[in-house]
Amino acid sequence: MVDEHKPLRIAAFGFRSLPPSDGGAGADKFALELLPRLAARGHQVIAYNRVYPGQPKPQEDGEFHNVKVRSFRTVAKSGFDTLVHSARVTLDIVLNDTADIVHMQNGGNSLWAPLLRLFGKRTYLSQDGPDWERVKWSWYAKLYLRTMAQLTARVHNEVIFDNVFARKYFEDRFKRSYEFVPFGADVDYQGDRNGILDQLGLEPGSYLLFVGRFIPDKGLHYLIPAFERTTIDKKLVLVGGSPNPSEFERNLRRTTDPRIEFPGYVYGSDMHVLMANCFAYVQPSDVEGLSPVILESSFLGAPVICSNIEQNKYILEDSGLYFEQGNAVDLEHVLTEAASDPNRLQQRGAEQRARIVARFSWESVVDEHERIFCRD
Repeated sequence: MVDEHKPLRIAAFGFRSLPPSDGGAGADKFALELLPRLAARGHQVIAYNRVYPGQPKPQEDGEFHNVKVRSFRTVAKSGFDTLVHSARVTLDIVLNDTADIVHMQNGGNSLWAPLLRLFGKRTYLSQDGPDWERVKWSWYAKLYLRTMAQLTARVHNEVIFDNVFARKYFEDRFKRSYEFVPFGADVDYQGDRNGILDQLGLEPGSYLLFVGRFIPDKGLHYLIPAFERTTIDKKLVLVGGSPNPSEFERNLRRTTDPRIEFPGYVYGSDMHVLMANCFAYVQPSDVEGLSPVILESSFLGAPVICSNIEQNKYILEDSGLYFEQGNAVDLEHVLTEAASDPNRLQQRGAEQRARIVARFSWESVVDEHERIFCRD
């Protein structure tokens, strides 16, 4: 057993970069919250960043909030970028003995776990759901991810799920028990220190907000048409995108509705300002794990309107404002109803916030990961 009082040597990969860069997603947010907190507790943590074609590679290893950051180049092709980067990371961990504990995200990375285990490393994987159900993947990528699920279920010291539904799926299928550790929601909100509202020409309460990657899973092809059909006197601010825009994303950006704005990427305190001051946060996803943006938006008091998938309902329960998954007409109705009764919307937002504050903490997430890492 690892001595829980001895600093652990932890390597982490499966995200794009720490701190998050353009194109970052939930995995990057998770790394941003977990890894510096582990380092603050005295553990030696190394994070492996990806460098894509056209991006400058740092000349030397860097550091972010006491986390050592090492970067390796990868390819641009979606899916293959993860495999190429993870192969290089695995070799670095093995050849240079950079860690005893390896924490990875994305079940596709389980391919490298047997080699790491062979060289005495303890491996832990964070899994947010059945990756092969995501629309963005090609048929061969889905086949690969389904195959890797077999390895994920068996090869690691532990698999950690951020939602009970994905854990139940794996436990029912593989007849094993796994850990459940939900994301945290707490945000150190400092207000509009950087003037992001002025930069984007926004007033508090004057806009609906979405944050995320512009991929089919996120449901923007429901949200944009639904919003276009409303007469709501609000803007729809869609934050995010992809580093290499797909035809799907290009089609989304062809909207002619002057109320819809695409400010690009926004991070950190600026993102929290947008969440705290929006009229409502809208999450139209078809597939989610435990959504960090729903957690943070709710924590900051933004009323959340979201699809009625079970993962979203697990977070908000009866306090949620839901529309039927994939139903743009129902989403249009919910948006219109919310705009027509702002007092009720704000009351619902207060109920959501009370629930989130009581249940989700990043420090408890770190406590649980330390417990898991230190266990036989």
